[in-house]
Amino acid sequence: MKETAMHWFSIGVALLAAVGIILVGGMYLFNPRAATQSFGLPLPEAGANIAWWLRLKGVRDVVSGLVVLALVIWGTPRLLGIVLMIEAMIPAGDMSLVLTAKGSTATALGVHGLTAGLMILAAIPLIMGLA
Repeated sequence: MKETAMHWFSIGVALLAAVGIILVGGMYLFNPRAATQSFGLPLPEAGANIAWWLRLKGVRDVVSGLVVLALVIWGTPRLLGIVLMIEAMIPAGDMSLVLTAKGSTATALGVHGLTAGLMILAAIPLIMGLA
């Protein structure tokens, strides 16, 4: 397969998304209250178990990033594109939730929306066989 600029863009976005969400997940695992401040919603009310609930997000974030990394290494471009397209629903959903809850519009659009958009832009050429 001839590796084009589109190929490297798509792979680069996939790697950036994977490593980024693994790092975010790690923040939720090791310092959940601090990590929550960057999400765009008010901090949850204090409680004995709140940190454990926040850590659940961390586990899921790390795993979703590892799935993308595994596909970059061992998968086909088309399968990577399909998974990127599916996983783009996570930041798109996060964006929708933050906007609906009247959280930070800047974070909703600038972090969650931009992430979803880049993932979709990277997924399309992979799915179509253009990358």
